[in-house]
Amino acid sequence: METPPLDDKAKKMRDLLSSFYSPHPAMSPNSPNTISKYTSSDDINSSSFQPDHYMNLMAHEMNLEGLLHKHVEMVTQIKNLDTDLQMLVYENYNKFICATDSIKRMKSNILGMEGNMEQLLDKIMFVQARSDNVNTSLTESREHIEKLNKTCNLLRKIQFIYDLPDRLSKCIKAEAYADAVRFYTGAMPIFKAYGDSSFHDCKQASDEAISIIEEKLQEKLLSDSETTQGRAEAAILLKQLNYPVDNLKEKLLEKLENLLVDIKLIPEVVKTASSCSHEVAFQEFVEAIHAFQVIFPDSETQLVKLAQDLLNKNFLIVEEYVKTRICVEDLLAVLRVVWNDVLKMDEVLQESSLSDHSLEAAKVSVKLYVNTAFSYLMQDISDSLLNVLKRDGVEDHSLEAALDASTKILLQGGRNFLQDVRKILDDDLEILNKLRELISDWVQEGFQNFFKQLQLKFQFLSGRNDLAHFQNHSLVEGSQGDKAFPGLVLVLAQLYAFVDQTAIPQINEELATSFSGDVGGYEHGLHFVSRETSRKFRSASESFLHMYIKMRTQRISLLLKKRFTTPNWVKHKEPREVHMFVDLFLQELKDMGNEVKEILPHGMQKQHHRVDSNGSSNLSLSRSNSIPEEILSRSNTQKGRSQQLFETHLAKLFKQKVEIFTKVEYTQESVIMTMVKLCLKSLQEFVRLQTFNRSGYQQIQLDIQFLRTPLKEIVEDEATMDFLLDEVIVAAAERCLDPAPLEPPILDKLIRAKLIKN
Repeated sequence: METPPLDDKAKKMRDLLSSFYSPHPAMSPNSPNTISKYTSSDDINSSSFQPDHYMNLMAHEMNLEGLLHKHVEMVTQIKNLDTDLQMLVYENYNKFICATDSIKRMKSNILGMEGNMEQLLDKIMFVQARSDNVNTSLTESREHIEKLNKTCNLLRKIQFIYDLPDRLSKCIKAEAYADAVRFYTGAMPIFKAYGDSSFHDCKQASDEAISIIEEKLQEKLLSDSETTQGRAEAAILLKQLNYPVDNLKEKLLEKLENLLVDIKLIPEVVKTASSCSHEVAFQEFVEAIHAFQVIFPDSETQLVKLAQDLLNKNFLIVEEYVKTRICVEDLLAVLRVVWNDVLKMDEVLQESSLSDHSLEAAKVSVKLYVNTAFSYLMQDISDSLLNVLKRDGVEDHSLEAALDASTKILLQGGRNFLQDVRKILDDDLEILNKLRELISDWVQEGFQNFFKQLQLKFQFLSGRNDLAHFQNHSLVEGSQGDKAFPGLVLVLAQLYAFVDQTAIPQINEELATSFSGDVGGYEHGLHFVSRETSRKFRSASESFLHMYIKMRTQRISLLLKKRFTTPNWVKHKEPREVHMFVDLFLQELKDMGNEVKEILPHGMQKQHHRVDSNGSSNLSLSRSNSIPEEILSRSNTQKGRSQQLFETHLAKLFKQKVEIFTKVEYTQESVIMTMVKLCLKSLQEFVRLQTFNRSGYQQIQLDIQFLRTPLKEIVEDEATMDFLLDEVIVAAAERCLDPAPLEPPILDKLIRAKLIKN
């Protein structure tokens, strides 16, 4: 440790003391051997100071005023040093006087102590001599007393052995089995040494009493009414008596197994307020486990296996209960009861890790609940659609009702499920807190699988498991209506569109809200890929809408085929009325329109306009008889057949431009117009395949003219409808041997007659 630096005054005091008390000037700290700074000859505090040299140096370096100032300063320092030296001498002198007085007092006090110490030594020697005399005189008596004491102790033990049977009998009456065992084990060494000779009768009587005690202890150990502590004490006493307790261990373990069978978890009872019966039964089982553990400390493995069997049985019951349709509150109530049972057993079997074992079982139950919820949601949607299949003409289950029910079930069912999941995540149950991340993943995976299964279910209900096969299938091949009627297909198409446009975005938003603060949510990427799912449903919606249109148009095509292939048009009689096929055709269009209006929304009304060759828009539609009249006029002038056809097609090029095959939109007008265009186009193609006489041509003219007014009530685009009807008449005229149309009065008369009849 370094000495702290001294100030100037302290250094001066040290130097003064050193110079005053030092017998040799060389030992002074001012010596050149100690401090190098004092070796200078012009240093006034150095022992090698030279006054002449110092004065010459001062006179050489300072003027008169400086010398006077230095003189005054040195005089002041001399006076201060004299004063300090004087005070130092006085202080040290007083200390020397005090020390001298103390030494004199000590010397006067020690003068009489030596005689007193000699007297004390004489007295100690005298006491020691007298003590030796007493010990010598009492030695024989002490040995005799020790012999008598040993004899007395031996007599007491002998008396205890003779009194042992009576003592054991009293203990049996008082049920003081611990004292009896203590007495008997204390006498065992004597019985082993002399039990067959001197104390034979005592040993025999004692053994009979101990046999009774062993029976009592066995009864106490196996008794269910005894406390755990009492049964444990009985087992300990039996072990002290060297009784084979392992046989009793097997009996107790068998009783525990029987008790395990009696404990049944009944979810319907547990979730109500009357669940105390389960708590009482389980508490009894836990106490039995604790007692068994206390009695047999080495039975940890067997007890853990029993506890795991009980938990496995309870979780299997929970899984079966979850498969039924239960609410989330019931699930939480059952899981809370099971988890409380786990905590109780963990307190008894602390090293068994039952909580970890239960966590794995709880994973299965909660995941099963999530999957079951999606299954029931799928079942509800399927049931609402199956009602349409079962209606058989009954109006109780309309297409609109089925669509509304399905959309509500899908949307509200998804929301309710997410609310139930939120309740699970918000619950403070420890086992659920450990499963938060997994539950989040299960829900997202569940939605992904749900929409996949929903798409498969829709395909199954439509009777088509392979849409690509349907799309590539010919219109006239196969029978797509065998397994599902068109109305259901239209409902499914709209459901596909609803899932794409409404259900998936809302469920995606609900997922983001529900799992925004949870691990495994959006921060780690969703398992529910909404964009890809929406794309699949959008594509399937378009496919199903085209499927519906094809199913409807094919049915009408079969009607048209039967109409045009049955009669002999070359020998057709004069038309007397509108043919009944028109009624069937209009009825099919009406049914189709009713279905579409039930399911699809209204769209913006758009009219196709005819465009003249100069590009101007012509809003006035061509009259029904304009094209036939032109053909007739050319026929009357007896032009060549090829020339007529050429002029007809040339006139069509400059007459009107109408798009027949346009993109189908999800609106009533678009779907209806698309099907009407396809039907009229199909009608035109069937007409082109036949050859007509004049009467046949006039029958076609009458039927088409009658169709104009009803079709205007069905479709919005009258221009396209008139164009296609005109095309049918033109096609009939082209295929007619003598295309002479009916006179307008006759045509109007026949149409009015049909209207009156209807």
